[in-house]
Amino acid sequence: MDRAQPQPGRLPLGPWISTDIGSGDLEVTTRINERTVQRSTTGEMIFGVPAILAWVTRWFTLRPGDVVLTGSPAGVGPMKPGDVVTVAIEGVGELTNPVRAS
Repeated sequence: MDRAQPQPGRLPLGPWISTDIGSGDLEVTTRINERTVQRSTTGEMIFGVPAILAWVTRWFTLRPGDVVLTGSPAGVGPMKPGDVVTVAIEGVGELTNPVRAS
């Protein structure tokens, strides 16, 4: 496992990060141009959030503001400049971003 920093504009987060929400069975949905391409729940993850955090913290000290990325369900497929991607997490909200050429 590596710690990494994404290229500028490659990892949109925000406008805030929710810290007081459970990880139980939240619906996660991704839409590209209003077409749903992913729909799953956190309950379907191979490893639950507590197990992932327990494993990560064996190797790294997490500090306030750190983000642990867990991947996403299958289905996104290719995106092209001009597409609009919306990710929604139940109880948190939605984040919508345009796809731009690199």
